[in-house]
Amino acid sequence: MSNRIVRINELVQREISDILRKRYTAESVSITISEVRIAPDLRDGRVFVAILGDAPAVAERFRWLQRKSGEIRAELAKRIVIKFLPHLTYVLDKSTDRVARLLRALDEVEPAAETPADPDHGKILS
Repeated sequence: MSNRIVRINELVQREISDILRKRYTAESVSITISEVRIAPDLRDGRVFVAILGDAPAVAERFRWLQRKSGEIRAELAKRIVIKFLPHLTYVLDKSTDRVARLLRALDEVEPAAETPADPDHGKILS
């Protein structure tokens, strides 16, 4: 991937996050733009979105974001001047759910590992 595409990805991610934060403050509290991948021809792009909450809340926020995608793209066109503004497809990023499950599993394992089996464990014996 070229350096230009990487910079455009970061710029689009930053601007979409800023648009959500400034224009849709109340609705976008639980929404995080985790990654943007723009095609090398600048025609298409994917916006990976992480949404916090239970399954119904996540589905509702994702539908809301898809409904607002046209307005977000119009605002993005005002902020970013490039030859082609890509058509953006929003994709729900499930990696945060996997990370949260992994952290919960590690928290469950950790207390068992802290309790030593031998009462003299860790003592200096002379």
